[in-house]
Order: sequence, then structure tokens, then C-alpha cells
Amino acid sequence: MKATKKVIGELEKCYSLAMLHYQGKDHFLCAAEKVNNCYLISLDGEIEETVWEGPGGVMTMVQVPGTDGQFLATRKFYSPNDSKEASIVVVTPRGKNDWEVRTLVDLPFVHRFGILQAGGKNYIIACALKSDHEYKDDWRFPGKVFVAELPDDLSGYNDDNQLELTVLKDNMLKNHGYYLHEEKDGSTSAVVSCDNGVFQFFPPKTAGGEWEVKELTSDAASDALLMDLNGDGVEELCALAPFHGDTINIYEQKDGKFEVAYTYPEKLEFLHAIFGGQVNGENTFIIGHRKGERYLLAFTYKDGKYVADKLDEGCGAANVLHYTHEGKEILIGANREINEIAMYELTK
Repeated sequence: MKATKKVIGELEKCYSLAMLHYQGKDHFLCAAEKVNNCYLISLDGEIEETVWEGPGGVMTMVQVPGTDGQFLATRKFYSPNDSKEASIVVVTPRGKNDWEVRTLVDLPFVHRFGILQAGGKNYIIACALKSDHEYKDDWRFPGKVFVAELPDDLSGYNDDNQLELTVLKDNMLKNHGYYLHEEKDGSTSAVVSCDNGVFQFFPPKTAGGEWEVKELTSDAASDALLMDLNGDGVEELCALAPFHGDTINIYEQKDGKFEVAYTYPEKLEFLHAIFGGQVNGENTFIIGHRKGERYLLAFTYKDGKYVADKLDEGCGAANVLHYTHEGKEILIGANREINEIAMYELTK
């Protein structure tokens, strides 16, 4: 696999990416980790609107299902050491370069979150990296996973009327990774990674039902996803380890348990960006790391082995986003370390 690169924008400490369907078209959002802009960008790579100019601190953005351009975003998570004032906000378009931002819930240290669907209901699942700290790099207070049913109408939520969340799982040290997983029945689940292992969270199948939490591995991981990378009909667990770590592992299922079947031979400092899905008809696992050579790599399975292709280097992607547009396979890279929003056309 190879990539043809085009730089489509500059944004200091660009970090978060998300698709957004708005005014009858698909777009994507790109927002910054520090106090900086959030942009609405066309699938061709043209910056269309400035959604906000601050305060930033955006780790995650997700469209509210069934809406015309409304989305949720983290706010004021500037780093693991500066995120006590973090929250999740509701962002609603009102006009060109005019977007209303209201508090959905104040949630210190909220890093990743998502909207899951099951049984005709939407649920929010929010992952806090830690639960408190008193000094730099203080990890004495493990993170948690919070959940709630997401109301159909979010217009009444603000600083004074916030969504009530319930703790589903606690004692999750360095609770960093989140990835949306599509189930065969059309529902969705979440793959959440921390120092305690990788867990899969399933929302209730029926209204008022119980959540299910499944441990996939007790190995520490920074991020992970499930996909059938080798085409054997059984999903592999593709993981970056440990927290902001340097090791890429691919686990295969044996007797119902995940065991490491492949480890990328190089140590890649500060692994972070992660994607898994079909690219040009091939199941593909894409990762990026933020220190050292700062590669962007694509993993596929060929001739009985896992193969890595280098798509870019010196870029330092914090996150990546994949979509298909006009018959082309596109990967967007939020190349945080060089303040670059990049578009890659991926070909065989």
C-alpha cells in the first residue's frame, strides 16, 4: 500500500478528528488539543467553517445520531496533567461560522467517549483517564468508565442542568484507549484500553437492561481495536502497548482467549493514532507514533504473515480518520507534532 499526501491545513497541536453529516453532505471536523480552532472541512479537504476558536482541549468528537450537524466534544482536556476542568459539550450549528456550545456534563479528566447504539436506544460511554491528581504525573487515582442513556433532545442541557452519569467500571489505571466496534446484529460496543487490560463494553440489548463488560486481555494497552485482519473469519485484537508506549501487538484467538501472535520488530516511541477497517478491499490496521521517526504504518495480511507498509514518516499523527470519497480511499492525519492536517490517498 502507498499513500499520496496533500497538506490541507495548518492547526497548532491538531488532535481530534470526526465525520459530520451536515446540510445534506458529509464533512469532517478537526480540532486542537490546546487552546485553538476547530474546523469544519469538506471531504475534498477545503476548510469550510471555523466552529470555534477556543478553548480547545478536544480529545473526542462524535455526531449526535439523527441530527443535522449537532455533535458532542470533549473540552479543556489539555494534557494528563491539565484536565481537571474537562467536560463534554453539545455543539449545535446555528449558521455559517456560528455554532452554539453548551455543557452536557462536567467530567474531570474525561479523555475519550462515544455514543453506542443497541435495542433502539443511544447510550453515551465516557472514559476518564484518571479520577484526581495532586502533582505532575500523579497516577495514584485510577480512571473510570461512565455511562448514561443519551436523551433524544439535548437542548435543555447546560451548566446548570447536566446529564447524570453512572460509574460502570472503576480502578482503570491510565484509562486511555477507546474504539467503536460494530457488532453483527447492528449494535455497537466499545473497546477500552488501560494498564489493567483491554475491555469490551456492551450496552443493554433492551431498555432498562444491564451493561455487559468483557475482559479481552489483562495485558496493559494504550489503544486497541478488534478486526479480522488475517481473513480467517475470527477477529484479532490489534493493540498499542503500554500507555503511550512503543510496542505493536496483534493477538489471535485460541481456545477463546487472545494470545500474542505477532509483535512489530521495531520499537516506535509514543504510539497513538489507530484505525482498523477495509481499505481498497483489504482489512487494514493503521497506526501512527508521535516521537522518534514518527511513522504512519499500514498493516495487512499477505502470504500467511502480517505485513507493514510505511505511508509517511516525520509526521507524528495523534489521530487518523478514514473515508471513501468519489471512489478514492482517503486517510486524514491530524499530524500534531508538525501542526499539519494531511490528506492521504491510499492505493495498492
